[in-house]
Amino acid sequence: MSLGRIAGIKVGLNWSVLVVVALIAWSLGSGFFPSEVTGRAAGWYWVAGVTAAVLFIASLLAHELAHSLVAQRLGVRVDGITLWLFGGVSRLSGEAHSARAEALITAVGPVTSLVLGGLFFLVGLGLSAGHAPGLGAATVNWLGAINIILAVFNLIPAFPLDGGRILRAVVWDRTGDRVGATRVAARVGILFAFLLIAAGVINFLVSGNIVGGVWLVFLGWFLLSAARAEESGLLLRQALGGVTVADVMTPDPIQAPDYITVAELLERFVFAYRHTTFPTHDLEGRLTGLVTLPAVKKVPGQARASTRVRDIACPLEEVPTATPEESLTSLLGRLSGCSEGRALVLRDAKLLGVVSPTDVSRAVQRSSLRGPRPTAV
Repeated sequence: MSLGRIAGIKVGLNWSVLVVVALIAWSLGSGFFPSEVTGRAAGWYWVAGVTAAVLFIASLLAHELAHSLVAQRLGVRVDGITLWLFGGVSRLSGEAHSARAEALITAVGPVTSLVLGGLFFLVGLGLSAGHAPGLGAATVNWLGAINIILAVFNLIPAFPLDGGRILRAVVWDRTGDRVGATRVAARVGILFAFLLIAAGVINFLVSGNIVGGVWLVFLGWFLLSAARAEESGLLLRQALGGVTVADVMTPDPIQAPDYITVAELLERFVFAYRHTTFPTHDLEGRLTGLVTLPAVKKVPGQARASTRVRDIACPLEEVPTATPEESLTSLLGRLSGCSEGRALVLRDAKLLGVVSPTDVSRAVQRSSLRGPRPTAV
């Protein structure tokens, strides 16, 4: 679900955040707040619980915004922010150009959480000055504590946590090898994930804490998957080191008019050529977007004669673009969205080629035959 833009950055919300809000509101409203502040009506505890849950999500957003804003300032393109079950993620379409930039982009998130935690505690002190803490003070004190816990947990030096990224920046700065630094951080992350899983199993077997044990195992499994994915990404970047977009793109792609019907597109283009993707243009010949076979398949048969290509095409502003000289690895992080993993290759607004998942797969297979190529630092 889109929440719009903040400072030009797209902000989205995964449905799992609603589950988190509900769980936090329930645990606070039915257990924590009644034990901390007695004598209130049940409704007030639930109001405080929902308020705390929403402000916690807002705190997560502030944490990710800090990452994204500093990344933009340092020249790294930000595709957006998504809040989900495990907090949030800033989608950066490129990587920092130096270890120092990497450290700054990463460290600002936990710092923001620490500052928010301190501010919430100050508000709590103000609300409870001169008398016993009430429900408002309990709410902001919980927010202060949870933000500080969030900051400390994120600073654990295990990839992909912020601490793991800082570790990568430190190793990268000392060795000058970004690939090797990523490998070190990913393996530390894998070790930490196994420790979390073991802690969860022990917590469940020894103390009988089912919820706490399962949560630790689940969190450890998530970190393990993320760390292994990063290590796999490292191997991919090694394989494609030195490969440019021009090396893999399909040049001079067949373009389809966006004003014809889907039925015409099938007869004149899909059935006539081997391609499954076609850049589109308008009556004046201007590039307007990209239409893919999966998008065509979603159109019911009876609607193909009345549906225009422009109605199903991925608009140009949502299609990833690249220049021929750009490294393929820098483009990989942008291959998402309605373009179905495709990108348009442009120079001075002129279409030169298309990059598809098949092109990338072919490049990986070729590179694997010659062995790892040096990756630019």
